[in-house]
Amino acid sequence: MRRALLLAALLACAPPAFADRLKDLATVAGVRSNPLVGYGVVVGLSGTGDGNSQLTQQSMQSLISRLGLSVETGDLKAKNAAAVMVTADLPPFLKIGQTLDVTVSTVGQAKSLKGGTLLMTPLMGADGEVYAIAQGNLVVGGLGVEGRDGSSLTVNIPTVGRVPRGGMVEKMVETPFLETDHLVLNLNRGDFSTAAAVAEGVNRTFGPDVAVALDGTSIRVRAPADPAQRVSFMSLLENVEIDPAPPVAKVVVNARTGTVVIGGTVKVTPAAVTHGSLTIRVTEDQRVSQGASVVVGNNATVVAPGDPVVTPDSRVQVVEEPAKAFVFDPGVSLSSLVDAINAVGASPSDLVAILEALREAGALRAELVVI
Repeated sequence: MRRALLLAALLACAPPAFADRLKDLATVAGVRSNPLVGYGVVVGLSGTGDGNSQLTQQSMQSLISRLGLSVETGDLKAKNAAAVMVTADLPPFLKIGQTLDVTVSTVGQAKSLKGGTLLMTPLMGADGEVYAIAQGNLVVGGLGVEGRDGSSLTVNIPTVGRVPRGGMVEKMVETPFLETDHLVLNLNRGDFSTAAAVAEGVNRTFGPDVAVALDGTSIRVRAPADPAQRVSFMSLLENVEIDPAPPVAKVVVNARTGTVVIGGTVKVTPAAVTHGSLTIRVTEDQRVSQGASVVVGNNATVVAPGDPVVTPDSRVQVVEEPAKAFVFDPGVSLSSLVDAINAVGASPSDLVAILEALREAGALRAELVVI
């Protein structure tokens, strides 16, 4: 009965225009993935392993000794083996016996993991406990080839591979999802207005005092007392339509690529901008003329060719483009700002200079972020 009432309340609530689902705006506190890491050995390589690396040889000796065999480190060659680090993300609610993908990366001198097999590797969490075991054949998307003359060709990254469904969960990560009286929703981007809108939208759907905004990031939602109803409750909750507040006005500048992104809420107060350029070009040239020697004697004048004479010729040319000015009226929007700057033919570097000058003048109503 309660489930039917919740569904009817959700259907009766008309979603606002340009609304987003709550699942796209927030996550549930405590429901998250956990990183796992482990150290292992990959075998079966075609001569692209670590070679005589002591780390790999000691790892192989330790592994073989656990199988009941005794061998010296010097008797082992790691040409076809590689020491690797194995990483994975343990999703929430994954049960013992379920599988997950793992990523394998070399830590030694191995040139490629193509064709290798990862031996059984325990994967540990941040607390040092083993949560999964990884093993299996690697899938490597890269390729590396090296010739005898030292030439080489590498495509993508052959020293990193994946083992699809190569990890098996051995221990669950406990979550407070079924134990707490309240669920806490954390916004992906903190905003007091959006947090208030989320609480209002949830209360409009499920009834008053169900959700309370704790701060600009978190919203506390009263959960059903019966744990069996929490999954159906969450399926309704995450599909509640919310109209998020406009983001903070920002102008983001990538100094390396010259990319400039201007938020839609950016405003400019009254300001006048002058944009122009001055070009000075100096050209160096040399003039060469034939020298001559004049000899006078016996009532005769003789002109004899001499050494060539080199005369420097420098020219300075100054070109100043007429300055282009434009005025921003009060409350100019994003489209007007972009149109005005494009009209004067400003380059990305000029655009950054104009925006910085507007900010220093106090006319840019936005945060200027340089990345």
